[in-house]
Amino acid sequence: MKEFVAACVQIAITPNDVEANIAKGLSWLEKAVHEYEAELVIFPETVTTGYETGLDAGQLWDLVDEAPGRITQAIQAKAKELGVYVVWPSYRRAGERGMVYNSAILIGSDGEIAGIYDKTHPAPWERQDGGGWVLVGDHADVFKTPLGDIGMIICYDGDFPELSRLLAVKGAEIIIRVSALQRSYDIWYITNAARAYDNHVYLLASNLIGPDAGGNYGFGHSMILNPIAWRLAQARGTEEIIAARLDPDPMRYITYGSKSLQNFDHLEDRNLKLYEGILKEARSRFEPGIRFPRK
Repeated sequence: MKEFVAACVQIAITPNDVEANIAKGLSWLEKAVHEYEAELVIFPETVTTGYETGLDAGQLWDLVDEAPGRITQAIQAKAKELGVYVVWPSYRRAGERGMVYNSAILIGSDGEIAGIYDKTHPAPWERQDGGGWVLVGDHADVFKTPLGDIGMIICYDGDFPELSRLLAVKGAEIIIRVSALQRSYDIWYITNAARAYDNHVYLLASNLIGPDAGGNYGFGHSMILNPIAWRLAQARGTEEIIAARLDPDPMRYITYGSKSLQNFDHLEDRNLKLYEGILKEARSRFEPGIRFPRK
C-alpha cells in the first residue's frame, strides 16, 4: 500500500430522505477532501436512509435503487471531480421488488464503482429469513486499489473474527467497517481493536450518529486503528470528520512510540491443523433473552 490520508465521516441522516442524505454526503465529502486532504473517505452504514426505516422489504426496495443508480450517481460524480475514493453505504436493490441488500459501495477516484460488499452477517432481526428486511450477502472480496488492498465489513460483521481473518488471508491491508452500532462504546472499541490486532490490518470504522426512523440513536465515536491496534484517530459523539495518515510500514515496531522491533505475525503463526473443526454449526451454551427463528 502507499502512504495516504483516510477519513471517516460521521453524520446524522434525515430518516428515509435519500435525496437529502445524498446532498449532505456531498457537502461532507468535499469537506473531508479540502480540509483533511483525504484520498479515501468513508461514510457510515445505511447513510442514505438510516438503519431502521420502519418499512417492509418491498417499501424499502421502492425507496432505494440499484448501484450504480440513483443512490450513487451524485457521489460517483463528486468522487471523480475530487479524485478521491469513497465508501458509500446504502441499502440497494437486488433484483425483483423486495430483494434488498445492506451494502458498502466502494467508488473509485475515476467515479466508477470499484467494488460492492453485501453484509454477510445481518443482525438476526434484520435478516429476511428472520422476519426482517435484507438478504444475506454471500461474498467477501478484497479490492485492489492504488491506495492499498481493501476489504469491507458492515457493523455486526465486526463481531465475527472469521470474516476479518478471511479478508486478511485474501490479502487485505485495510479493513473498512461501516456501522450504525447500537450497543456500547466498549463493544465498539474492543471489536475494532481486536479485528485490527488479530489480522495486522488498518481498521477504519465509521459509525452513524443521531436517530433513525426506528427510534435508534447512533453514538458516533468513529475510529482509525493501525495494525498493532493503536488508535490513530477517535471521533466524539457528534457530527465530525476524523482522519489519519496511514503508514505503509506499520509493523516494524511492537508498540506505538517504541523502537523495539515487532517479532511476530498473527497470520504466519497460525496453527492451521488446530482449526479443522471450526466450520460447523454451533450455539452459545448460554441462552440469549430472545432468538429470531429463521424460515
